[in-house]
Amino acid sequence: MELLDSKAKTKSFSIFIFITGIVLVAFNLRPAITSLGPLVGMIQKDVGLSHWSAGLLMSLPLVIFALLSPIVPKIANRLTNELTLLIGLSFLLIGILIRSIPMPFFLFTGTFLAGVGIAIGNVLLPAIVKDKFPEKFGLMTSVYSTSMGLVASLASGVSIPLAINLNLGWQGAQIVWAIPAVVAILVWLLLHNNNKKETRVFQQNAGSNTKRLWRTPLAWQIAIFMGFQSFLFYVTISWLPEILHSQGMSMETAGWMLSLTQLVGLPASFFIPVLAGRTQSQVWIGFMLGMCSVLGYSGLLFGSSYPILIVSITLIGLGLGGAFPLALTYIGLRARNANQAAALSGMTQSTGYLLAAVGPLFIGYLYDIAHLWTIPIATLIFVSVIVMIFAMLSGRNRFV
Repeated sequence: MELLDSKAKTKSFSIFIFITGIVLVAFNLRPAITSLGPLVGMIQKDVGLSHWSAGLLMSLPLVIFALLSPIVPKIANRLTNELTLLIGLSFLLIGILIRSIPMPFFLFTGTFLAGVGIAIGNVLLPAIVKDKFPEKFGLMTSVYSTSMGLVASLASGVSIPLAINLNLGWQGAQIVWAIPAVVAILVWLLLHNNNKKETRVFQQNAGSNTKRLWRTPLAWQIAIFMGFQSFLFYVTISWLPEILHSQGMSMETAGWMLSLTQLVGLPASFFIPVLAGRTQSQVWIGFMLGMCSVLGYSGLLFGSSYPILIVSITLIGLGLGGAFPLALTYIGLRARNANQAAALSGMTQSTGYLLAAVGPLFIGYLYDIAHLWTIPIATLIFVSVIVMIFAMLSGRNRFV
């Protein structure tokens, strides 16, 4: 009896550490990106970047996501999941430290390395959750996607206060986000040491699974949904403070409004995967989230009063806050097992982020041409309609 109790306690502790590790990885998948948006103006002045170059800086991690995502399952198949995540977290930490050097070369090199680290975590988390918690996939997706959104919103809100009020500058405001990376590395070192014989999520037939997925319409529908919702998210993270500043807000207030956008999306981030996991069809969820985005960006276009802006920001937050975890949930719901989920995760995030990568760059380019935010915002409304359509198509009760 004591032996059984000891084994049960050991298993419970192992599960607890795994959940902690997953949440800590989620903590690190957005701050290196979302903290940049409010600081873009300061970085442009200090380093000498145009709007086009600043857009490229925000798009670079997404290009890395697109290029690296199909390779991550193969890397994890040769190594272990724990070691692969450790490598990713190490790249992220090094990237954050390097890009605090106020020179274009180091700024872009550090962002590149951070993008490599985030790409590894992006692909591995859905597959690991599918493998470790197959019966609780929706709930666990809620836990880590909400954790991701919470820290992402905090990163946006505190960037300006850290840089100005605490006199850290934009460099110091970036280095702060090396702390959660260090903590995550320590936890995954423990998991790696305790799970060296862990069965790997990615089996030898992962490559054939991926090849089949590239010919599956449903996989492409999920990828397009993933891509365009990411397009909206990263454009919003990059340019919403500038859009609000052009309508009379101070940059500090605009930074907190960006934080609010992400905070109001946290309830959607938690409940959407749970609801999606309990229903056979998620078409209605896709429609509701899409309409939130359409109405939210329309409010930015047609209204400039504070009440209208608050309502618009709230709707945008709900739409974006629910869309990303819904896309992650689709990866698990539309796959039959963890191996297939890994292949689907790599395929959809590769093609999806390739679409998303053009977002900040393209919107910055439109602004440089027009010198007004009207055309860029109208573009976001159009993209919101695309997101709604493919969220609904992906929500039909089928498997890849």
